[in-house]
Amino acid sequence: MSFKFEKLIIWQNSMTFGETIFNVSANFPAEEKFNLTSQIRRAADSIALNIAEGSILQSNPEFKRFLSYSIRSIAEVVTCLYKAKNRKYIPEETFSEIYSESYRLINHIIAFKNKL
Repeated sequence: MSFKFEKLIIWQNSMTFGETIFNVSANFPAEEKFNLTSQIRRAADSIALNIAEGSILQSNPEFKRFLSYSIRSIAEVVTCLYKAKNRKYIPEETFSEIYSESYRLINHIIAFKNKL
């Protein structure tokens, strides 16, 4: 037995992405705990949460709306990544890896949304 969203590759990838962000942000300075660390983690978690929540709905327009929220959350994560890089919390290599992962994920979600 499983929920419908558990079979979605975009949900599975967003779950992995959320853990990546959690682990990277664990190295942010303590003074960022309630600011950038919290913000990037909430945005990353929101990606999978919105996919799951939207998949429960019976109408495609509603599901598309929740996928749009996931897409916006990825943009928020990317902006936080830029802040982390600019503040020297993450090296350029880490930024580039996660940026590429963000780009792949957002494109997969957009493609899935367009097929609904």
